[in-house]
Amino acid sequence: MYQNEIKIVLDKIIALLTFLIVSPVFVLIILILFLLQKKVFFIQTRVGKNQKRFSIYKFQTMSEERDVDGKLLSDEARITAFGKFLRATSLDELPQLFNILQGNMSLVGPRPLLPDYAHLYSEYQNQRHQVLPGITGYVQVKGRNALTWEERFDLDVYYVQHISFIFDCKILFLTFITLFDFNKSRPQKGISIEPFEGQW
Repeated sequence: MYQNEIKIVLDKIIALLTFLIVSPVFVLIILILFLLQKKVFFIQTRVGKNQKRFSIYKFQTMSEERDVDGKLLSDEARITAFGKFLRATSLDELPQLFNILQGNMSLVGPRPLLPDYAHLYSEYQNQRHQVLPGITGYVQVKGRNALTWEERFDLDVYYVQHISFIFDCKILFLTFITLFDFNKSRPQKGISIEPFEGQW
């Protein structure tokens, strides 16, 4: 009952209230991004509950800078100074409040991954798609990209198998703490994880 009814209602209420509270910050970020680079939002296809695809929203943190052959430079070369700030503070994730209001995401759940990985999951790994993906999750408070893929899937599946109101509150609390812990959140957000190639 919690997962299919109460959680969804709570998600939307909290997402709406949060947006109303942070709307001045939201507008300020939009204005800064527009003045700096014109492109404000980053929209990408991700895989959600029951492997249903949806468009995830983020603030744009990288430029469209290309090399002499017209190819985009590496992510590290294209991320802007303001983009680094948005990522370090997780403010780049704010637009995902709209994903929650649309019913595509939850406040807490496994982070949605790329469609490229959809055919690579084992039956065990695919359990992560039994719930709505989240803005934050058990992986994010246990090490983010510093974890191996195996560890990430184990944590995602553990969350799915133990989902509860108390567990969600714990993850939200730990997420809040992590955001203000410069020793934990900053270095891990700067670590790039290798693409998932299917294993175990």
